Amino acid sequence: MNDSGVSRRYFFFGALLAGAVPAAGFGSVASLRAAGYKPYYDKLNVAAIGCGGQGGVDLVDAARTENIVALCDVDEVRAAANFKRFDKQPKYKDFRVMLEKEGKNIDACTVGVPDHMHATIALACMQHGKHVYVEKPLTRTPWEARLLQDAAVKYKVATQMGNQGYSHESIRVAAEIVWSGAIGDVTEVHVSASPGTHPTGLQEPPPESAVPSTLEWDLWLGDAGMRPYSVEYTPYNWRGFFDFGTGQIGNWGIHTMGPVNLAMQLGAPSSVELMREEGKSSLSFPDRAIIRFEFPARGEMPPVAVYWHDSARPGDPEAYKVPGMEDETILPPANNLVEKGRGRAGGGRPPGAPPAAPRPTGGPRTGAGGPGVAVYGPGRVPNQPGVLTGNGAVFVGTKGLMSTVERGEGVQLLPAARWHDYTLPPQLLTRSPGHMLDWVRSCKGGEPSCSNFSISGPYAEWMLLGVIAFRVPGKLQWDSENLRFTNSAEANNYVKPVFRKGWELKL
Repeated sequence: MNDSGVSRRYFFFGALLAGAVPAAGFGSVASLRAAGYKPYYDKLNVAAIGCGGQGGVDLVDAARTENIVALCDVDEVRAAANFKRFDKQPKYKDFRVMLEKEGKNIDACTVGVPDHMHATIALACMQHGKHVYVEKPLTRTPWEARLLQDAAVKYKVATQMGNQGYSHESIRVAAEIVWSGAIGDVTEVHVSASPGTHPTGLQEPPPESAVPSTLEWDLWLGDAGMRPYSVEYTPYNWRGFFDFGTGQIGNWGIHTMGPVNLAMQLGAPSSVELMREEGKSSLSFPDRAIIRFEFPARGEMPPVAVYWHDSARPGDPEAYKVPGMEDETILPPANNLVEKGRGRAGGGRPPGAPPAAPRPTGGPRTGAGGPGVAVYGPGRVPNQPGVLTGNGAVFVGTKGLMSTVERGEGVQLLPAARWHDYTLPPQLLTRSPGHMLDWVRSCKGGEPSCSNFSISGPYAEWMLLGVIAFRVPGKLQWDSENLRFTNSAEANNYVKPVFRKGWELKL
């Protein structure tokens, strides 16, 4: 079989990425309209919960094609730009009040808030019959990921996780390359991300601060236990704390492991283990670490070990050195498929949006929190030839190597000479109009979105086991069916959140 041939090695993915088209077209069937779907020619009425940062990006993205009818954010400063931009829409601080007062006007909701409140808000929206677009990494714990997966089925709504790389041309091509047999059987994958800009390795709680008059602290905490406010938590650095965030594995790992999850058809792992750690803390994520997930065979695919290199950086003696690639640039540039006649500049970004800016190297770091927010972690430096650092993945196969970059926005075979002469395999997967539009189409009765909760729920569930491995030493054996570890009572304490009284979740 040649590199571009189609063979029985391909896995059928159509049931997940493509649906059957009704004879009269999507949105035209009475049963779909009765179930809360709109025809394509009607705009969705969208409410945004979380209007600054990435939540604001999602809001603006949805507004390109749909109606924005309500906005909700607990932080007036964080949301100020979009509150002004959508000045005529009603504004709320409590999502529960918004759903009660505006529910009849809302078809769908975007949810872009700190990780610990994703499940709570998304479930409430679904229980009100609203379609939901929820930012990555979907939830903070595996139990919540399973809950949202079940809720999507029960409430029959269209769903999407905000891992935008899943809609890119390159992630589909990467999967098709693996399935074609071009790199043989893959039994090992290494995935990495650059250090984040949130705090890590903390040895004591952050100092208490006065609560800003523009922030509803009790609502920001939501289902988390009450504690004094600190400027170290908002508007962005919550990501580094176990109680609120998922660290760099949830911030960027959910992106860089996306091509691995899709191409390797990963289900539930049999185990997860922390292999190395620097800067251990009981409060926050470590400074850097290596975690190994072990997955059993899937169909004709053999067992595979997936290594997560958290905050991998040049000069780290433990960074993954790619076999035989000492002089090669390991990660491809984004959108490199344009040179092979596939994709377009900007990739899976919304129509009319500018291409993503390249990740900076050198100089002072800037964080996602904006001006005045403390930035942590070392500055970025150029990646070393032959070494996996930065945001990307390397697939190690019996017939060769493949790498992907960032959210799966670029792909190449290694060495570069092989990629130069390589002919891409035939397309098997459906292509996306863009991640937000993919969800909008689903909300109107179209095919299921590419990261709907039947896909992103199990994906987030196994990835979030890595968060638990940061906290509990040893090889943890995972029983996915029963959502528990079989050899660690301590690890089981972290599978489900401890909810503040009155915030408990149930279907």
